[in-house]
Amino acid sequence: MQRLRSSNATWVLAPALSVALMIGTAAEACTSFVIRNTDGGVVYGRTMEMGFVLKAGAIVVPRKLALTSLGPGGKPGSMTWTSRYAAVGLNAFGLAVLIDGLNEKGLAGGALYFPDYVGYADAAKADPAKTLAQWDVVGWVLTSFATVAEVKAGLSGISVVGLADPNLGVAPLHYTFHDTTGASVVIEPVDGVLKVHDNPFGVMTNSPTFDWHLSNLRNYVKISPTNAPPLQIAGQTVAPIGQGSGLLGIPGDPTPPSRFIRALGYAMSLERKPAGIESVRAAEHILNNFDIPKGWVRPDKSDATVMEFTQWSTIADLANRRYYVKTYDDQVLRGIDLTGFDLDAEAIRSAPLLAAPTPPALPFPKP
Repeated sequence: MQRLRSSNATWVLAPALSVALMIGTAAEACTSFVIRNTDGGVVYGRTMEMGFVLKAGAIVVPRKLALTSLGPGGKPGSMTWTSRYAAVGLNAFGLAVLIDGLNEKGLAGGALYFPDYVGYADAAKADPAKTLAQWDVVGWVLTSFATVAEVKAGLSGISVVGLADPNLGVAPLHYTFHDTTGASVVIEPVDGVLKVHDNPFGVMTNSPTFDWHLSNLRNYVKISPTNAPPLQIAGQTVAPIGQGSGLLGIPGDPTPPSRFIRALGYAMSLERKPAGIESVRAAEHILNNFDIPKGWVRPDKSDATVMEFTQWSTIADLANRRYYVKTYDDQVLRGIDLTGFDLDAEAIRSAPLLAAPTPPALPFPKP
C-alpha cells in the first residue's frame, strides 16, 4: 500500500501491485539492456512478462509531490520523501507506482523479477524512516536522483522490505538503473542487505544474482558476430553453412541466463545509430527478439490458462527525455515526451494503455 499526497489531492492505494507481481514462476522473463548511439548517448529498453494481464498504464509524477511508502501491515510511518524530479513510466492496475520509467534528468530503470535469490531486510529491525516497500524503490529512485552515482550514494542506510499479500506471498524484485553518462547499476536485496553492482554491460534479466551472470559469461568467450573461418581437416576445407557461424552456440531458450547472454550479444554488436528515433528503432529491433507470444512459456501443465507473455516493452531515450511503449495487442511504438508536461503540476497524470484498433488497409489505388 502506498499513499501519495499533494496539496490538492490524496491517493490511497491498496496492495494490488503485490498481487500482480507474485505469481511465482509466471513472471520470470523480463529482459533489459542499454545501447549507445554515435554521439555517446544512451537508450534503455526492457520487456515485461507476466502470466496474467497487469492492466498497465502510463503515469507522470510531478516534482514537489509528498510521497510515503507504507510499512508492514499497511501501516503508515515508513519512509517519506518529496519528489525532486518529475518522472514518467508504467504502473499496474491503475496504481501510482512506477514499475519502470525515466526522469527529467535522464535517469531510467525499472524493477525485474528475482525469485529464489531475493532476501529482503527484516522489517522488525529496519529503521522505518529509511525503509521502502519493494515496489516503491523505482519511484523513490527516479523522483530523487539524477545520476547513477547519486543513486549509489543515496542507498546508504536504506532497507528494502518485502510486503506480503496474505494469499500469494512476497514479490521478489531487483532493480536496474542507467544515466546519460552511460553508467549502470544493479541493486539486489540479498541476505537482508542491498547488494550494489556496477554494470558495465548495461544488461540484466532475472535470477540468479548479477555476479553469477557475469561469471556465466566466461562460457561464451568464443561467441562473435563475425563468421567463423573455414576449418582445415585432413587436407579438406570445411566451411560454415550460411551466415551467422560466429554465433554458433549462443543460447536461444527463454531462461534468464540465456536471455542475459543473448541480450548482451545484441547490445554489444549492434550498429550504432545517431541519437533520437534511429537509436530508438535500433533498440526496438533488439526488444523484438525477446517477445514471448502466448503459449510459448507455460509455467504449469495442470493449468493451461496460465501462459506467460510479453505484456509490454519500453524504450527510454535518456538524452531526449522521451519514453516509448508498445503492448502485446498494439505493436506500434508510442512515445511520451516528458518535457511536454507541466512538471510542477499538483497531481499525477495517467493514461491507460488501450488496445489498438484494427489496422487500416494499405491505400492501394483502385484499378
